[in-house]
Amino acid sequence: MTPLATTTPSSASALVHPSIHPDERAAREELAACYRVFAMLGWVEMIYNHITVRLPDSVTGGEKQFLINPFGLHYSEVTASNLVKIDLQGKVLDGSTYPVNPAGFTVHAAIHDGLPGAHCVMHTHTTAGVAVACLQGGLQQTNFYTAQLHGMVAYHDFEGITIHADEGPRLLKSIGDRNAVILRNHGLLAWGQTLPQTFAILWTLQRACEIQMATFSMGAAIPVSEEIAQRCTRDALQFSPEHGAGQDVFNALVRQVDRIDPSYRN
Repeated sequence: MTPLATTTPSSASALVHPSIHPDERAAREELAACYRVFAMLGWVEMIYNHITVRLPDSVTGGEKQFLINPFGLHYSEVTASNLVKIDLQGKVLDGSTYPVNPAGFTVHAAIHDGLPGAHCVMHTHTTAGVAVACLQGGLQQTNFYTAQLHGMVAYHDFEGITIHADEGPRLLKSIGDRNAVILRNHGLLAWGQTLPQTFAILWTLQRACEIQMATFSMGAAIPVSEEIAQRCTRDALQFSPEHGAGQDVFNALVRQVDRIDPSYRN
């Protein structure tokens, strides 16, 4: 996939102004921590895939800008300073000389622009996620985790490598207001009002896919009824802002990352 910039990671440097807004600094640190969490969990695909965060108006003055990983680096190499700030057209705004992957920019820009509540967008190609995305019928209502996602999962048909801007409106139409997305033949995606909330949604979707893949390998699954699934989704509070929206879980994982390698804060 051809990057938007041509500088190679080995010769690039991240340039973050020392007087950076404190809200941007906080967003950079949280996002860099999330990349390290993904690396720790094994949710990596070499140098590919993306987690993005839309910067608040206090930083951008109302313009839509977001942070994305520098293309060419493994998630374990992402730091607060080498994240790249770009606008909806892919223009680099922070002086970084790292390239940006169009396959990440195109999808994430469409969602950040088209969904007002999409502060954070996460996309993975985990084995379980891609396997379920390739399965006729997709995610089945057969386990504890799928039962917590009743009415929350959207599907978008595969259109090839996501580098064409004209796919954006169709993707948004497929998503509607559903935060958990299965990109058919492709992988998983989640979006949310905060990074921890988005993580909680994606983690639940990922676990649902892992357990479904294990279950189907053994035989027919026991279905969960609509009534029970509706109740489970109503009773599951991990996505709700009134109950922390995944902040406690995310904090626990960041503490693990800090014990392994806190360099993401740099």
